[in-house]
Amino acid sequence: MTIPVDLIKKLREETGAPVIRVKQVLDEVGGSEKKAFEILQKEGFEKAAKRADRVTSQGVIASYVHHTKKIASLVELLCETDFVARNEVFLATAQDFAMQVASTNPKDEAALLADEFIKDPSMKVEDLLKSAIAKTGENIRLGRFYRLEIGA
Repeated sequence: MTIPVDLIKKLREETGAPVIRVKQVLDEVGGSEKKAFEILQKEGFEKAAKRADRVTSQGVIASYVHHTKKIASLVELLCETDFVARNEVFLATAQDFAMQVASTNPKDEAALLADEFIKDPSMKVEDLLKSAIAKTGENIRLGRFYRLEIGA
């Protein structure tokens, strides 16, 4: 069976898995995009769990200001290296966390990670974090976060 290159590329971008592994999984599941995505995502989450003890001394502070200018948030997202801290996947994840904090006003880290992701309610915020870990190959963790609201 011939697997379309576009499908391999799409799954690679979505999961962060190596191209060869994406092709192997697609071959194993007969070209089913959904089944391949589930397998690759699970493998990525397992790799993320193995990285959980690594030191995270680098990172960024992301900010979000709501269009009304009445709610804002700051989020510290940490990673292992400065190289990953400049990676577009990492930066986008930090921005998503800042938007999530502004939108949901979580009381603590556990509440934030358990929330439904505002951009995709089918996944939890914790899944967003695990996905970023799988794509970057480094441990990523949430640091401090703050939310400000006028009049609150």
